[in-house]
Amino acid sequence: MSVDTVVSLPRVVSLNVGMPVSMAHGSKEVVSGIVKRASEQPHALSFTGLEGDGQGDTVHHGGRDKAICAYFERNLPYWSNKYDRSFEAGAFGENLTVSEWTEHDLCIGDIVQIGDVIVQVSQPRQPCYKLGLRHDLQELPQDVQLTGYTGFYFRVMKEGVLQSGSELVIVQRHPAAKSIAEANRLMYIDKEDVAGLRELLAVEELSVSWQEQLGNRLRRLEQQEA
Repeated sequence: MSVDTVVSLPRVVSLNVGMPVSMAHGSKEVVSGIVKRASEQPHALSFTGLEGDGQGDTVHHGGRDKAICAYFERNLPYWSNKYDRSFEAGAFGENLTVSEWTEHDLCIGDIVQIGDVIVQVSQPRQPCYKLGLRHDLQELPQDVQLTGYTGFYFRVMKEGVLQSGSELVIVQRHPAAKSIAEANRLMYIDKEDVAGLRELLAVEELSVSWQEQLGNRLRRLEQQEA
């Protein structure tokens, strides 16, 4: 590599927050925090989430394992081309829009420093129907699952302040090296890969909800093999 070569570190290209709002869902209304707006201000990050941000469904969103949602900037052009419309930072309801990386570059359990904050990759993001409502594209959540362009969640290891423009540095790689993309493959594509499921479930840092969901599937598969 030339001494003149500049290697760009991943950074927070957009910090997005939003409080829950009502959205039309057929003849009903649902409350969701999926509509996020970019903020240039610093926001305090606690173990359970960002200041000024909220979730409408606190059963399936938020909490220690899913304190902040992140999405990769490099995925956005794919969706813009597929649907012939603009998908900007924050379009997937993420708190952090991150440059450079994709789902292949981060692994479950990796520890990342962002400014004075330290976070850990806990699970891929599981898109629900509210993402489809957000863009009036009912098929979008399923398309996100099948492509693997899901984004992911961080749990917080050290509280602090987040701000747009901050660089992300991996301070500790998890030795199992199970990428977000690999976790998505097992969840959505190769659902009966028993060996793969066992290896992923051996990663203790995988979120409780994914441990439970995939653990139940693995037990069913093992019973079928018996």
